[in-house]
Amino acid sequence: MSTNFEKHFEENVDNCSLEQLRDILINKSGNSKLANRFRALFNLKGIAEEFEKSPEEALKATKYISECFGDSSELLKHEVAYVLGQTKNMAGAPILRDVLADNDQQCMVRHEAAEALGALGDVDSLPILETYFKEDPLLEIRQTCELAIGRIKWQHSGLADKENLQESLYSSIDPAPPLTKDTDYKIGELKQILLDQEKPLFERYRAMFRLRDIGNDEACLALAAGFDDPSALFKHEVAYVFGQIGNSVVVPHLVEVLGRENEAPMVRHEAAEALGSIATYDVLPVLKDHLTDKDDVVRESAIVALDMYEYENSNELEYAPA
Repeated sequence: MSTNFEKHFEENVDNCSLEQLRDILINKSGNSKLANRFRALFNLKGIAEEFEKSPEEALKATKYISECFGDSSELLKHEVAYVLGQTKNMAGAPILRDVLADNDQQCMVRHEAAEALGALGDVDSLPILETYFKEDPLLEIRQTCELAIGRIKWQHSGLADKENLQESLYSSIDPAPPLTKDTDYKIGELKQILLDQEKPLFERYRAMFRLRDIGNDEACLALAAGFDDPSALFKHEVAYVFGQIGNSVVVPHLVEVLGRENEAPMVRHEAAEALGSIATYDVLPVLKDHLTDKDDVVRESAIVALDMYEYENSNELEYAPA
């Protein structure tokens, strides 16, 4: 998603109480549009983040966000898990552990719950992450747990305070930090690390985020080589960072990935949302075509992406969920 993605969906909503935001999020009326449910979610996120200033309100917002895990939309539930990880509010950790352990939840949702535990840096979640890293039958879950374990251990090892990291242009808490600036990596060297399947996944992700922070055409084209990786998790993260960077040089690669009918939905969904964030005029017909995609999560992602496209190409400053 682009730098503007959360900004778009977290516009302040006048005269909406916490309870009204919850009702929009869970679609209590049955008439709330998906894009407005996203807006309610990101407004609740802003409140959940204020746990030091307003602990009671933040706890209530966290509880209301978590009520959406009973929804039928895999896309929305995965975004709910992402949001709980980004709040830095540890009240979300027990909820996320339950989602990870719930085999009735879709893989994409469980993956995002595991990643969110890593984003929170929750040491208490290491045992469950270790268990699912070793035992879960789904590769995407095992790989996500591996990354979350790596991130938590990195965060609490002291390296987070010692490493010379480039100041990020992005507000997200990522699955791995970028590789340190202490080594003067060339883009070709970072690409080599990115694509080397013999290296630990955590290190490859660090190369990915270093390339993201460089963000020029050469770095983006190096990242695009990651779309040939066998791991759906890896490919979905490449698409995600393209949405953050917003560089139109990768539009043909994202269009190709979105059009892969046999590709994992978690990859195609991120490709669709990245196209909506980049929002060049040539992506509009592509996204409209996928409003009738056979996969639910891709169809819903096209809806969200088109909403984002309209935002990026308009002068509209404020949205109000309804």
